[in-house]
Amino acid sequence: MDDLLTPAELAAKLHTKPAQLAQWRYRGLGPKFIKLGKSIRYRISDVDAWLDAQTRTCTGPALANA
Repeated sequence: MDDLLTPAELAAKLHTKPAQLAQWRYRGLGPKFIKLGKSIRYRISDVDAWLDAQTRTCTGPALANA
């Protein structure tokens, strides 16, 4: 079983604030999360997968015929 991170723990690792994670959850932009009653937890494997999906080679739009 994966270790679970709280929003505060994940925010510290990502150098952001728990409120930013809350916004990402609301907008469906951040890593997958688990809701346990009123508590939010993140699987490390889900965070790693999300970070891998954020990897880019340029900041501009992708070229159609590149």
